[in-house]
Amino acid sequence: MDRKNILLIGFMGTGKSTVSSRLKKRLDMKEVDTDALIVKREGMSISDIFAQKGEEAFRNMETALLEELESQRNLIISCGGGMALRDENAAIMKAAGTVVWLTAEPETILKRVKNDDSRPLLRGNKNTAFISDLLEKRRPKYEAAADIAVATDHRRINDICDEIIRKIDEN
Repeated sequence: MDRKNILLIGFMGTGKSTVSSRLKKRLDMKEVDTDALIVKREGMSISDIFAQKGEEAFRNMETALLEELESQRNLIISCGGGMALRDENAAIMKAAGTVVWLTAEPETILKRVKNDDSRPLLRGNKNTAFISDLLEKRRPKYEAAADIAVATDHRRINDICDEIIRKIDEN
């Protein structure tokens, strides 16, 4: 069955990659992880892109990739945590498919990312106060971009996927 794309947005550690790979199997769709694809194309980590080319260059790469994916179908697109922050990206996402905002409490996020050193924004800031503050700053952008919101705290991956599929079918 040919489906509209499903775009997963949300803060780092909310489960986008995990949910994406499970939805891919359940819905028989292709999966695109925007961060992983940018890393592959650039031949360097996101941390290195930030360090060598700057955050603005990385954000431009995200926008260009979204534009490239917009016309495709049957994709689960796991978007980098900051991708929805640009209004132009949010508009492209909405045109590309159904935007699902995965949410989690700061404590849950910290637990999930505390051993991950690949996240440039968290260097030296792995605490709930910093995460909570950044989350609150980003919340209006996530809300504006999203068609659907799904909480991932203390839930099994299949239950999260069931809710996403149900809400998309209702939408």
